[in-house]
Amino acid sequence: MRVSTSAPRDTSDDTIGGRISLARDAVGFTVEQISAVADVTEETWTRWENDRAEPRANRLDVLARILQVNIAWLLNGQGRGPAEAR
Repeated sequence: MRVSTSAPRDTSDDTIGGRISLARDAVGFTVEQISAVADVTEETWTRWENDRAEPRANRLDVLARILQVNIAWLLNGQGRGPAEAR
């Protein structure tokens, strides 16, 4: 039997909300700052990060540009993520 000795994988960014939060942290914005840039309420942004809601499709391109990631990474973790996750 083979036993893995690697550390457990961090799964905090395995949801769209987790990835949004991770990317926001990587670009150095507070929720207050980024919600103003994205032209949404802080409540909306917080709901996205906490997986209580998802951004509409027409917002994904804007979010990807603001967060400096690609849309595929936001949706499913594939592709270019934040600088810290590369």
